[in-house]
Amino acid sequence: MHEVLTAAAQILDGPPEELLHKLSAALADVIPHRAVAQLASQCAATPVYTYGEPSLARAVTGAELAGLLGTVTAGRPWRGVLTINGSEHHALAVASDRAPRGSLLLFLQYDAAPAEVDAFIQPLWDLVTTHMYRLTQRGESSATAQSRAVAGARFEVAAELGEAHAATLATLLGVLRNQRVDDATARTNAVELALNALAELRTDIRQDQRYHGEESAGRAFDRLADSLRGLLRHTTVDLELDPPGNDKLVPGDLAHSARVAVRSVVLAMLTQDAVRRIRVGWQWDGTDLHATVRDDGPGELNGVLVLGQLSERLRLGEGQLDLEAVPGWGLTARITLKPGATPHPVEDPLAALGTRELEVLERIAEGSRNRSIADELHISESTVKFHVANILTKLDVTSRTQAAALYHATTGA
Repeated sequence: MHEVLTAAAQILDGPPEELLHKLSAALADVIPHRAVAQLASQCAATPVYTYGEPSLARAVTGAELAGLLGTVTAGRPWRGVLTINGSEHHALAVASDRAPRGSLLLFLQYDAAPAEVDAFIQPLWDLVTTHMYRLTQRGESSATAQSRAVAGARFEVAAELGEAHAATLATLLGVLRNQRVDDATARTNAVELALNALAELRTDIRQDQRYHGEESAGRAFDRLADSLRGLLRHTTVDLELDPPGNDKLVPGDLAHSARVAVRSVVLAMLTQDAVRRIRVGWQWDGTDLHATVRDDGPGELNGVLVLGQLSERLRLGEGQLDLEAVPGWGLTARITLKPGATPHPVEDPLAALGTRELEVLERIAEGSRNRSIADELHISESTVKFHVANILTKLDVTSRTQAAALYHATTGA
């Protein structure tokens, strides 16, 4: 216990950007590892940190961490093998629910960690998560909250575009792999699918604009059914549909989110072997929208880890994804969605910056160099470099000069 408290004191004593470095050093002897990564979902600015062997640390992505966060249960550390940068690595993942959207710590180890480490790594990560969350609360302003909402909206749009492309590619692959048709027919079908996908994309945009207010639950489900039929048309998978039992009006944005979520689950299920039937249904009770997707596949979660990314996105919108896998019987995904407010755009380009970043940017605009800024703010030069990199990323500029010009144009200083 004394070692754990000592490690916690070392880890928490310092700026947040040094936390992972200190955690890695404190646990190097107990959990020998090549790299370590963290996902702090409550931090809108820099939610992902990595540290360790450069080639391995750089290869860990936020999408992979989000996928693990959606599947690892808080309080129950997970051990397994992950493929990172083309190689398999022993992994230990620890999730915490001490922040509203959770956090994750991932070790990429030389060898699998013994089970005894669970006794201290879980409470240690819970403590670190609580500390980080309180720091976030203390420094959060209304502008930062708006920035988080805009960042979330951008992430949602990017994810939906990725899923739409994945649906098209999955359908094209189904056609090209179909041994029952000759090459000429497969080529013709592939061209037809590509043209239809472009037309459907334009149609979906117009329909989503048209149904921005409300639409009937039945009509919303019919649109989902049409999309899934196109996705499965050239596969051997049978689609079974269970439409809503009523035709109440459902908010257009909620129906759209449900279609995207269901399509994501179906795409993940199609990556499994031996899936021959998928059943989709949803119910709208006027408050929550409940969607259920079932398959008759092997009933294993290992092949559909991508659903963890969907789970994390749903949690950001106060939704939920529950997975139930029964070996030999199949996988069941239950999706719950709640109506949410549309984020308001942030007109101030500096709104995404934290207090310390604004202080650094102000001095950059005055022409100060890193050493001078470090001395004036009583921080290390490496910390200044860290803030400068974040500032350039958040302002979407490539140089200090552009950042300074944007500061002057925004503040009039």
